[in-house]
Amino acid sequence: MSDASPSPAPTAWPGEPYPLGATWDGQGVNFALYSENATRVELCLFDEQGQEARVPLREQTAFVWHGYVPGLKPGQRYGYRVHGPYEPERGLRFNPNVVLLDPYAKALDGLENFDRGVFAYPMGGEREDLAMAEQEARGAPLGVVIDPWFDWSGDRAPNTPLPDSVLYETHVKGLSMRHPGVPEELRGTYAALAHPTMLGYLKDLGVTAVELMPVHAHLDDPFLLDKGLTNYWGYSTLNFFAPELRYSAAHKRGEPLGALREFKEMVKALHGAGIEVILDVVYNHTSEGNHMGPTLSFKGIDNPTYYRLVPDNARFYFDYTGTGNTLNVRHPQTLQLIMDSLRYWVLEMHVDGFRFDLASTLARGLHEVDQLSGFFTIIHQDPVLSQVKLIAEPWDVGEGGYQVGNFPVKWAEWNGIYRDSIRAFWKGDGGLASDIGYRFTGSSDLYQGDGRKPYASVNFVTAHDGFTLRDTVSYNDKHNEANQENNQDGHNDNRSWNCGAEGPTEDAEVNKLRARQQRNFLATLLLSQGTPMLLGGDEIGNTQQGNNNAYCQDNEISWYDWDNADNTLLEFTKKLVRLRREHPALHRQKFFSGRPIRGTDIRDIMWFRHDGEEMSDEDWQNPHTQSLALFLAGNGLKETDRRGQPVADDHLLLLVSASHEDLDFKLPALEECSQWQLLVDTSNDESQEMQDAGGQTLLPGRSLKLFRCPRD
Repeated sequence: MSDASPSPAPTAWPGEPYPLGATWDGQGVNFALYSENATRVELCLFDEQGQEARVPLREQTAFVWHGYVPGLKPGQRYGYRVHGPYEPERGLRFNPNVVLLDPYAKALDGLENFDRGVFAYPMGGEREDLAMAEQEARGAPLGVVIDPWFDWSGDRAPNTPLPDSVLYETHVKGLSMRHPGVPEELRGTYAALAHPTMLGYLKDLGVTAVELMPVHAHLDDPFLLDKGLTNYWGYSTLNFFAPELRYSAAHKRGEPLGALREFKEMVKALHGAGIEVILDVVYNHTSEGNHMGPTLSFKGIDNPTYYRLVPDNARFYFDYTGTGNTLNVRHPQTLQLIMDSLRYWVLEMHVDGFRFDLASTLARGLHEVDQLSGFFTIIHQDPVLSQVKLIAEPWDVGEGGYQVGNFPVKWAEWNGIYRDSIRAFWKGDGGLASDIGYRFTGSSDLYQGDGRKPYASVNFVTAHDGFTLRDTVSYNDKHNEANQENNQDGHNDNRSWNCGAEGPTEDAEVNKLRARQQRNFLATLLLSQGTPMLLGGDEIGNTQQGNNNAYCQDNEISWYDWDNADNTLLEFTKKLVRLRREHPALHRQKFFSGRPIRGTDIRDIMWFRHDGEEMSDEDWQNPHTQSLALFLAGNGLKETDRRGQPVADDHLLLLVSASHEDLDFKLPALEECSQWQLLVDTSNDESQEMQDAGGQTLLPGRSLKLFRCPRD
């Protein structure tokens, strides 16, 4: 781009204040930008040589500055210069020397360029951000006018009910970057996810939805670039509408609007394979950071509108996210921005739901978390958003931010308590019997009291943030040296166990135990009531070499190692997913009642000790109880399918032992059940055991078995 003097401005008509952003109507483009504190707004149009033409937006309606420029077409690049006071102590940070990105831009022309300036104050000055920079800053990406049309004919959303869902959390780039079956020029892109190789893999695995880590355009932080690292995870949002260019094969080929089309093609392809698309979205903060951060968009357009500022000194930002700022969801315009973004991704991009990063931040009134905040009220009354999958990460870093179990109806939650309890149990910690009982059965202690169902609990044992499954059984301590933060970053409480050796080892017994522990975790996850979420790569034994905070590792540490995939573990995972799908008793729509089933001597759920006796209150409270048997009655579901037909299943029996000792388990003799057929054995996946009711089965130490009793 050239920094030459502005070119002659085209003629601008008054235009309309709605919709916000740049809207092409076939004859020209309407531009609308919200800023209630600005004194003047200039639309900046850039040609192919980077020459800038400035168009004053003279019309203002309800704080929206707007104008219509006839003759403009899709592909036009644009930004804004916004005039007003530069008074950080009052929260005002206007600087017309900075070209700003439209918050409603649907496509970007490139990535940020720090060398071209992204700060509204002179870097290194004595007054820091209190002084306004006089030099030009044109390092923010420009918006690009789009033609939204796309051929969605034939696209049909799978609409998989949450009780029947199996989520697969993955990173667009990391999933395919090293996959030999994906053409090299497509690896790491949206197009790779739409490639038959990846579609076939996901479909064969049996997952019903991919939960994609952030695909909103994001920033690579300067402190990471200085270290030769990048913000690989992408939790540093720059724009809430435009898809990230780094994941676009079309953009790499020089197609300016290619990322938009490529993303839609990916969604359509996944839907064609019966797989939903859920986006991990970050509406709690932006990439502009704190008072010393860059000015790229929101901060220079209307800082007090978009950010939570400290009342006594508006120079500073509330920070409930650990990133320097927090979006001001109390302001109607910021709420509108979020809702417009969410609706855009559903209506125009056809995604099926959202996982909200640090969702407690969105619920905050002044300081305390408030379930009845405007954000949730608007979501629940919205005819579009209330019908998609809504998943909360129910915590933030502020006081009182841990809100697992406290979100409203219609919301599912990442159940961090499930993760911690299951990890501690298989690690061998005692005193967890009662807690494990809740976790296996949908966490009724967290979700039943507010009208939600078992599937509100999104169960997981690993996620992007933390150890992979293989590392959970291979490391006691984090090993984040590659992040260049002296191993000070990342969680210290991993509840992991290395099985006797730290990291890779040639010890055959240790490796055998690690393999069993991985199977134990996967079986627990996929056989528990609730909605399971599998961390992508866990099914093939992927490792991050002990790094539990690989947010900045855009390399082999994070990319799935397909060449060294554990195919035995993969087949075991497929088997578990298939069993879950085939047995509705494993994914009930309602919580257990514990009451007898009419006409029988059994209850819909029963718990047994290894000696065949039912669990007593003393057993549940005994700190040494590390084994139990869970009976699920196949005729106690009291549910119907989509056609209204009654749902029934075989009786199932789950035997679990985190003890290091082998145990003889007595198989219960119950009505309608004369034999128990083994379906899963984490100690020996080749076993074909068939046992008479009332007989015994050996459950080796630290293992799990699932039996079925076919009903006549």
